[in-house]
Amino acid sequence: MKYTNSIEIDLPRERVAELLADPAHVPKWLRGVVLHEPVSGIHGQLGTTSRVVMESGKRQFECTETITRREPADLQEIPEEVVVHFDREIVGAGMWSVVRDRLTEVNPTTTLWEQESEYRFSSLVMRLVALIMPRTFHQQSQQHMQDFKEFAEHGKDVREGKS
Repeated sequence: MKYTNSIEIDLPRERVAELLADPAHVPKWLRGVVLHEPVSGIHGQLGTTSRVVMESGKRQFECTETITRREPADLQEIPEEVVVHFDREIVGAGMWSVVRDRLTEVNPTTTLWEQESEYRFSSLVMRLVALIMPRTFHQQSQQHMQDFKEFAEHGKDVREGKS
């Protein structure tokens, strides 16, 4: 299953790239993150493998995330014509996914974030869910992007108000 989402963020591309690349911010905008810790490498850098624990309802699941592309490596003073790429592979029980993020400068104060997502499932249950409800995955990704936008532009933390 493959799909693409996009959103405009009212911040300069360098700032958006810095916020996205910093794992310390992930729990502030990615709903359900319980833990995001490096197993090898330096957080946010190319080749880093991290253990990620997510929670959905009362269930927790664990996966491994590997950063497979980060261009440019230095996120300071990115030339106007350069597109920022930040890709990661996620592997969990019965699931493989790759997410490819692209950040393009719309103007000096606005960034277009495009995200391509691809999922493959080896679990029969997840294959059926993906077949029956593919829009759910697409909508969840768009919600994560909207949550990031709210965090980046207004400092809104998805954990606030959580009971």
